[in-house]
Amino acid sequence: MNIGPDGIKLIQSFEGCAKKRPDGSYDAYPDPGTGGDPWTIGWGSTGPDIKRGLVWTQKQCDDRFAAHVADFAKNVAAAVGGAATTQHQFDAMVSLAYNIGMGNFSASTLLRKHKAGDYAGAAAQFAVWNKANKQVMAGLTRRRAAEAALYSK
Repeated sequence: MNIGPDGIKLIQSFEGCAKKRPDGSYDAYPDPGTGGDPWTIGWGSTGPDIKRGLVWTQKQCDDRFAAHVADFAKNVAAAVGGAATTQHQFDAMVSLAYNIGMGNFSASTLLRKHKAGDYAGAAAQFAVWNKANKQVMAGLTRRRAAEAALYSK
């Protein structure tokens, strides 16, 4: 499966393309939960190449997002395997994985419940992932509610 427009819209609405400079380029910024690592740029892109002081153009932000979200979609599809999955469910799970990482997603109760066909139980599991650095984050709480709503559509 590939991520659909609803999934892309959801991710971009919560990630934003943040830290725009007056010249239209973007600065890397620290994780809001830790105040440091992982550093982020553009549409929520992280990785070993993202560090303090990094500056990207809008095109670099958009290109990295497209490549990154395609990788997450491929990995979520592999994790879901042959389990029956709607486009909305898939999009919501890609959004979650994009935010929490594939390791956390692959080991999640949400994925286990989805694969077992317990869709209500899986939808309820989105709310579990609303913390950063052991602190409940209002933005993550809103994002998880939006993901659960998309999943349940």
